[in-house]
Amino acid sequence: MNSNLNELAEFNSNEIAQQLQSSFALQRNNFLNSAEESYKERKQHLNNLKKMITDNREDILAALNKDYGNRSYHESLLAEILPVTDDIKGTIGHLKKWMKVQRRKVDISLYFGAKNRVIPQPLGVVGMIVPWNFPINLMFSGLTAAFAAGNTAMVKMSENSIHLSRLLIKVLPQYFSAEKLQIFEETGNVGPEFSKIPFDHLMFTGSGATGRKVMASAAANLTPVTLELGGKSPAIIDANYPLAKAVERLMFVKQFNAGQICTNVDYVFVQESQLDDFVAEVKAWVKVHCPDIASKDYTSIIDDTAFTRLLGTVSDAKDKGAKVINLSEQEPQVQTRKFPLTLILNATEDMIISNRETFGPILLVKTYSEPQQVIDSINSQDRPLALYPFTNNKKLSSLYIERIMSGGVSVNDALFHVGQHDLPFGGVGPSGMGHYHGYEGFLTFSKLRPVFYQASFTSMKFLAPPYGKFADRVINTLVKFKS
Repeated sequence: MNSNLNELAEFNSNEIAQQLQSSFALQRNNFLNSAEESYKERKQHLNNLKKMITDNREDILAALNKDYGNRSYHESLLAEILPVTDDIKGTIGHLKKWMKVQRRKVDISLYFGAKNRVIPQPLGVVGMIVPWNFPINLMFSGLTAAFAAGNTAMVKMSENSIHLSRLLIKVLPQYFSAEKLQIFEETGNVGPEFSKIPFDHLMFTGSGATGRKVMASAAANLTPVTLELGGKSPAIIDANYPLAKAVERLMFVKQFNAGQICTNVDYVFVQESQLDDFVAEVKAWVKVHCPDIASKDYTSIIDDTAFTRLLGTVSDAKDKGAKVINLSEQEPQVQTRKFPLTLILNATEDMIISNRETFGPILLVKTYSEPQQVIDSINSQDRPLALYPFTNNKKLSSLYIERIMSGGVSVNDALFHVGQHDLPFGGVGPSGMGHYHGYEGFLTFSKLRPVFYQASFTSMKFLAPPYGKFADRVINTLVKFKS
């Protein structure tokens, strides 16, 4: 029986690999045998991306809701639709400038009359592995950068985005040919086979554990990768910063998408003397803004596995002596996978909450007395994807930014640096590598190709061997002049 199952799995894996390789060959051959796309063509592709979203907006929102079980309609508009269409519009506005050939300086003492240029050129076929938490945002922002640079793309979606995947695959031919863009549903073992394809660039967004596997597969082909991972992103509240304002901004982010955001606040440092006040402010905010987790405005946890993981995180903390505060005073709802906003205090290092990215509506609260404690604590862990200092003291915010390395920073708020289209987004170390968004996204999917144009006459011919006194004098003069 096991032998038959293994043979079936191997057959399916081979079939998937053949389909993916066939799609890749189609795009690669088309790219190699077609002229480089003009500004007009790239603009049209970008507009088609936007049209694909706007034409099917309500169906997309409904599919997202089905995939989640319940996804806040307004959160989907705010986090998926609005930033993507705005990003596309902004990219079109800058694209001509980004595509321009750049002039670079020439050393006239050696290469008089020559010219140096840098030509941004498309890489070819780009692969993208898209997660379930913000699939439209992360897919289309990546495609915006890739298409702006003139590439084709293949996209592998998450097994938790089945309804959305099928919708996008269905409508895709109305907007793009298979030679330009293809989307693949995760039906089992698609991801591992997808990451083995010799793409010209591969972008992955997801967990660090899966990111390592993707990078290992890409390494076999020397495929360059952009990895957008995650980790435990901290917030720090300065004792002199208005506490109510900090809580308002932190908790808005923490409840957004039920905390299922890679750049969400994973834990917060609160000044020792303000802990009780912090908890009171959080309770007051939740009572007003998230009083009932059964509300359609409060997003469900994506699946049973994630829901069980969150239950285990809270149970582990409670069993080991942490103080657990259920902010809505409602039990987790198994059937709808609604999980209450929760604070965990007095955690120890052996607890799950202290070591694993939460990725849910649970906030770990730590206390500190001096900024150096915060710096030492954060720097003893993996470099986070984001850092959130709340302070009006510019010296203090600069201290945290200089001493704590992270993928990005929002000062006096959380998350929103990710929404700035003119800022590069990416991690550092275990939280990721590479950037996209805006010009940096264009650069990620481009080859900045250096081209040297030699002049009709070159003095270098006088420096050819055999070397004599003239060559000695010229070279020695150059060495002296350039030292």
